[in-house]
Amino acid sequence: MNRVIRPWQIEDAEELAEALSNKNVQDHLRDGLPYPYTKADAEWYIHEMQSADPKSTFAFAITSADQVVGSIGVFRQNNIHFRTAEMGYYIAEPYWNKGLATKAVGEICKYVFEQTDIIRIFAEPFSYNTASCRVLEKNGFQYEGTLRSNAVKNGKVLDMKLYALVKDGD
Repeated sequence: MNRVIRPWQIEDAEELAEALSNKNVQDHLRDGLPYPYTKADAEWYIHEMQSADPKSTFAFAITSADQVVGSIGVFRQNNIHFRTAEMGYYIAEPYWNKGLATKAVGEICKYVFEQTDIIRIFAEPFSYNTASCRVLEKNGFQYEGTLRSNAVKNGKVLDMKLYALVKDGD
């Protein structure tokens, strides 16, 4: 089976910068990313992911034909939620609708559930992002509800959907 996720490498910076210097991609993500997104920004991010706590941050490049086409991460929560993690991901626009996000979500969930004590992974896509919701549903995530007026993006108040996948047997 061809894997689509792998650990970040500093050599990925240029492809990462290209993927995130796209307004259509950034419009589906949380705020805080510079625009345009430079190679220096990408190098900083890759360094941060490489040096993050390996017990709480699981961040990978999404690849196609050995080219970086996106990013996926699962981030452990804290306090009473220490066995819960939030997932986020994106795919570069030229690679949308090719099944890469669906495959990456499946791979990272399998990895996290097999390699850690995390029992629940959740994601909160914007409610209008039906493609992302479908990716989660294809991987067995259950829709748990709508978080009404939960975010402000590009000056608009938006709803978000809450999806979660619970590890079998726990």
